[in-house]
Amino acid sequence: MRTQLCNDLGIEFPIFAFTHCRDVVVAVSKAGGFGVLGAVGFSPEQLEIELNWIDEHIGDHPYGVDIVIPNKYEGMDADMSAEDLTRMLQDMVPQQHLDFARKLMLDHGVPLPEGEDDNTLQLLGWTETTASPQVDVALNHPKMTLIANALGTPPPDMIERIHAAGRKVAALCGSPYQALKHAAADVDIIIAQGGEGGGHCGEVGSMVLWPQVVKAVAPRPVLAAGGIGSGQQIAAALALGCQGAWSGSQWLMVEEAENTPVQQQAYIDASSRDTVRSRSFTGKPCRMLRNEWTDAWDDPANPDPLGMPLQYMVSGVAVAATHRWPDQTVDVAFNPVGQVVGQFERVERSAAVIERWVNEYLEACEAIEGFNAAAGA
Repeated sequence: MRTQLCNDLGIEFPIFAFTHCRDVVVAVSKAGGFGVLGAVGFSPEQLEIELNWIDEHIGDHPYGVDIVIPNKYEGMDADMSAEDLTRMLQDMVPQQHLDFARKLMLDHGVPLPEGEDDNTLQLLGWTETTASPQVDVALNHPKMTLIANALGTPPPDMIERIHAAGRKVAALCGSPYQALKHAAADVDIIIAQGGEGGGHCGEVGSMVLWPQVVKAVAPRPVLAAGGIGSGQQIAAALALGCQGAWSGSQWLMVEEAENTPVQQQAYIDASSRDTVRSRSFTGKPCRMLRNEWTDAWDDPANPDPLGMPLQYMVSGVAVAATHRWPDQTVDVAFNPVGQVVGQFERVERSAAVIERWVNEYLEACEAIEGFNAAAGA
């Protein structure tokens, strides 16, 4: 299992692991893959702490950072500081949405976070203004060799800064049209995320999307995302022209993850039909486990979700509660996960997942060769 991207990035396997947990980043990179830390929930100061820890534990292996700068969001044309932008957006959040979110929490017996634990009305890294300092922090870490944008094409000046520092730029897309915009902006790696993927995703399925994107941006490398949970699926992605796989959901189900056993059991118990694309947490369609929170915001009798980043400024109370009381908030938790959740049967070590996927990939390739041999091809 090796492609040109392995040579370009200095890794053994073209397996990219998106996670919000620094321990998983380190474990995956040390196992031969490429760990990518999701930075959206960190302040620049917090991100510096996380990356310092990774640097101290990852050895000589590379890793990446994932940011979120949508191409369209509330306040994107405002030329102001992060503090002023936050205050402006806070004033745009209707009180009825805040009241509704807090009532949902209380109705399900979840305490409301207070003080520093309360993320309500916090902006975090959902805009160019707040993500740009995260990029500055990341570029100060030599082992950090890739910055990916989860929503849209990164701003031109940001791409220039990253390239000037000798790092690569990646960006996710859900259509060939978006992929072409990335390529035109000189994004190095296109990540084609099918609609079954966890988190923010489009509507086109992976088997249809992957070859379309590969054809549209060739010879630029494409990573397959959405529905990656086995080596067989990676083999399918490479057979369709992708140079590797970008995965996220699987890394919720490893020993190094911050998820509690109760949270991980919820994933084991779920089927692929138990996920839903919902705007209830971030303001953009995001695939997650369906629960009382998503159902409530989907009810036409209740307030409609706001746009990004306003809705996250509302849902921050639930996200904060999920972190503080994870086992008590399953019914209202922010649990982004893809339809591949239906494959999860157990919690594994990250290194064991990499090893299993490589073996499954080789078995899949051998099976195809066996079919050809049996047919006399």
